Amino acid sequence: MFSDLLRRLQSPRPAPLPELDGRLALGALLVRMAKVDHHYAVEQIRRIDRILAARFDLNPVEAAKMRADCERLEADAPDGERFAEMIRASMPLEERRGLLTAMWQVALADGVHRSEEDAMLERSASRLGLGHEDVEAARPQPE
Repeated sequence: MFSDLLRRLQSPRPAPLPELDGRLALGALLVRMAKVDHHYAVEQIRRIDRILAARFDLNPVEAAKMRADCERLEADAPDGERFAEMIRASMPLEERRGLLTAMWQVALADGVHRSEEDAMLERSASRLGLGHEDVEAARPQPE
């Protein structure tokens, strides 16, 4: 399943992803976001699970299983920038903006804001066809 998804994503003109593959691609990018600072925190794992559960109407066990699949896909996927470029053509604009919001939530879930996270958000936004203004609009506001 993963090799088929990766092969389709790496084609010069990727076909739209089926729903399940699109879900895994989105989750894999969230996992990549969490790991960008080389610290995959429990808080980030929990946040990914909550995002997947809410976005795809999953129970906690289903979300955790999906995240585990996303972790395997992320480990085998091309570099983050290329991965974002590959899924850009397969996701509508609003879904890409939602993905950017979710990436912010994952980045900040551990309570530590790092420059590596900012850099990945900016690069990913660009590769997803979004701009700096989208990055800032997606940033959670302090409470």
